[in-house]
Amino acid sequence: MKGIVEERAAMLGEYIIENGATVRSTAKKFGVSKSTVHKDVSQRLKTLNPALYREVRRVLDINKSERHIRGGIATKNKYLREKALEHGE
Repeated sequence: MKGIVEERAAMLGEYIIENGATVRSTAKKFGVSKSTVHKDVSQRLKTLNPALYREVRRVLDINKSERHIRGGIATKNKYLREKALEHGE
């Protein structure tokens, strides 16, 4: 069982790096919880593969710094969709 968790942590880390993925999108892709992804890439990966951990951390830090921008875009799109529905578009 232990090897499966270690292998999953490495797979999640590689996916995040290759795709610039967020924790949320990675969790959805692999069918696990956000908590599992976060624990695997921030705790387990740190001891299993420090080099991979540093690369993942870099991607996640970028995602975190851009989070407010993506949230604003999502809100804007939400209200544009609502407005289009009101006008029967």
